[in-house]
Amino acid sequence: MKKWLGQTLDERYEIQSLVGSGGMAWVYRATDLRLNRSVAVKIMREEAAKDETIRSRFAAESHAVAMLSHPNIVAVYDVSRSDSLEYIVMELVEGVTLLQYMEKKGQLPWNEALHFSRQIARALAHAHSRGIIHRDIKPHNIMLLRDGTIKVADFGIAALENELHENNGEAIGSIHYIAPEQARGDYPDPRSDIYSLGVVMFEMFTGRKPYLGNSIQEIAVKHMNADPPSMVGLNPSLPPELERITLKAMCADREQRYQTANELTEDIDAFLEDRESISPEEIDLPDAEYDPEIRARIKRKKQFMRLNAGRTGWLFGSFLVLLSALAVGIFLWNFWLKELFTPAVRVTLPDFVGLNYENVAADPGYQSTYAFHVIYLVDSDHAPGTILSQSPNPGRSIMMTPGGVEVNLSVSIGDTVATVPDVSNMDYRSATAVLRQVGLYIEVVNNYSEAIERDRVIRTDPEAGLEVTTGSLIYVYVSCGTELRNRVVPNLIGLSEEAAISQIESNGFSYGWSERQHSDLMAGTVIGQSIDAFSSAEEHSMIYLTVSDGPEEAE
Repeated sequence: MKKWLGQTLDERYEIQSLVGSGGMAWVYRATDLRLNRSVAVKIMREEAAKDETIRSRFAAESHAVAMLSHPNIVAVYDVSRSDSLEYIVMELVEGVTLLQYMEKKGQLPWNEALHFSRQIARALAHAHSRGIIHRDIKPHNIMLLRDGTIKVADFGIAALENELHENNGEAIGSIHYIAPEQARGDYPDPRSDIYSLGVVMFEMFTGRKPYLGNSIQEIAVKHMNADPPSMVGLNPSLPPELERITLKAMCADREQRYQTANELTEDIDAFLEDRESISPEEIDLPDAEYDPEIRARIKRKKQFMRLNAGRTGWLFGSFLVLLSALAVGIFLWNFWLKELFTPAVRVTLPDFVGLNYENVAADPGYQSTYAFHVIYLVDSDHAPGTILSQSPNPGRSIMMTPGGVEVNLSVSIGDTVATVPDVSNMDYRSATAVLRQVGLYIEVVNNYSEAIERDRVIRTDPEAGLEVTTGSLIYVYVSCGTELRNRVVPNLIGLSEEAAISQIESNGFSYGWSERQHSDLMAGTVIGQSIDAFSSAEEHSMIYLTVSDGPEEAE
């Protein structure tokens, strides 16, 4: 485990600290010395490397994930394979697993669980469109960032779809989330990932797994034959439509499941759009009748009325009460009742595929009705500007929203040579949009800069003005502000978990999470830390703890 600490792999990746481990690899935090950025390096365990099956799965992970580029999938930057060492370099994700989050919170609010589910479904849709099946979707393999972003990780047993028909009859996957066809040893397909996501959704919505048992075999049989318990029975606040969506995703018969992850996403979007499916009790609106200021004003008016028993005083007080009631009525109408009593306006989505995007975007009727989100794709079979696909699908009846109905379009840019635009000093979000529009693939590299403001582009590689083939990868160097100071990491070994967390935060670092393992020390004592004591690390770096769970009980 400590063999690689302090070493530099291929004269480029400086290993700093251990951040996790799995069945076949160690995961380290490292610095890419060439691009000056933090990365995660997954190095195969020596004992695992002796097993050719595991080696092939590790190779499948690295090559499969390297084909993917999606905001909800952990990115792979580099792959290295030799007789003595195999490793992959990945995006460093600062967060917790969905499993850890669920263990802490239990049953999740349905709107939060739905937010997570939609992101996972979009990640799977992207992977499936590239012919890749994850085959092990479970909370352990899903990372959650602080801003609520989901990152699907660990394609350790993923395989290209066209290779899966050479099935060896082995049931692969985690038993609580495994699809029935995988439990039987049949070959999985994209619908198998959808089933596993359905099980994760069930667990988020209800706080428990759908199938429990005393053995792996018993749970596998339930996946194949049993009906899950009522979700609404386990969580009465769950909208029935979400139970229908979840149970369709985890239907034992894969012909009755969602056939694509996009279908699942569309049903989630339709649920969110259809406000009639959400009861008023679930809408968090301010209740003006119980506003303290309004109550105080009414109380003052009542006192005024008692002190002025004359007719004029009574009429004046009544007028103020009526005025207050009118103000409350206007407030309620504008912020609640108007929406409830105004009939919903729905539009039927046209078929944009095959049309020229510039003509569509310039159409006044479309401008007032739709909000287009465009992805530009290299496509030698269609003229530049041709719309290749759209989501939601044409013919859908969708409720109008103030900002317009959101429609995702993929647009051809042909197969040409592109000149790299000058995006220096632009906000990186605007810059990446400009670069994608001319057909370039983007990889953002964060660099410290004294001269360039945070989140603005320092330079590109290749540089502005050069001609490159459409579809080329371009590195966008983005300022992350002035360089953070390094601090000395405190020694946390032997402290209580609470005291260690206090030390981490008071020394300018961030606490990640704790994992527990048995030891001879008293339960609750820190026995390990992810960054070595007395070493130098960047301030705000995440530190993870290993905490004693006490001695292991003898059988």
